[in-house]
Amino acid sequence: IWLIDEAFQKCKITYEIIIVEDSSPDGTYEVAKQLQVLFGDDKVVIVKRAGKLGLGTAYLAGLKKTRGQFVFLMDADLSHHPQFISSFIQKQKDGDYDVVTGTRYRLGGGVSGWDIKRKLVSRGANFLASFLLNPGVSDLTGSFRLYKKEALQSIVDRVQSKGYVFQMEVIVRARELNFSIAEVPITFVDRIYGQSKLGGTEIVGYLKGLLNLFMTT
Repeated sequence: IWLIDEAFQKCKITYEIIIVEDSSPDGTYEVAKQLQVLFGDDKVVIVKRAGKLGLGTAYLAGLKKTRGQFVFLMDADLSHHPQFISSFIQKQKDGDYDVVTGTRYRLGGGVSGWDIKRKLVSRGANFLASFLLNPGVSDLTGSFRLYKKEALQSIVDRVQSKGYVFQMEVIVRARELNFSIAEVPITFVDRIYGQSKLGGTEIVGYLKGLLNLFMTT
């Protein structure tokens, strides 16, 4: 959060951080409360929920608490480094875009900490999704994004997918609604603590979700 604070201070932009906490057993809530004390409850807002209720509902829960005109969505484990925040903001200003999405697959972007298998799976997933859905972006499965609040609200209201497919459907629905989308290169860093989950179950779920999205768009 200190890095986020530093990024927004440099951009001279006021901000708030919404932490949606799904009763995780790893102590996330307790840490969030400590951060709230350090930075103030006007800067750190905690939305505590009874359990894992899905990514889409987490976004909606966070959206209800936001007061600004723009919303950043980013992972809280430093996979999405705050150093890129200024690039998103500048890109949005350049074209008054409704959505600015981070990409690992344009010049200047990349991934750190993945083995070759994980990189191939990610590339393959993006290629297949791009071929079937033609979204007009190079990184459809990433989630580091900046939205106009009104645009995000309209998009999420139409999204039905869960899990890995959720991020893809967000972009697809944004295109359907004629929202303008731009990309900025980022470096995704694999989480420092814990372990990313990507097994057979996740891959099958992704393929089923992608096929369903293809059939309904």
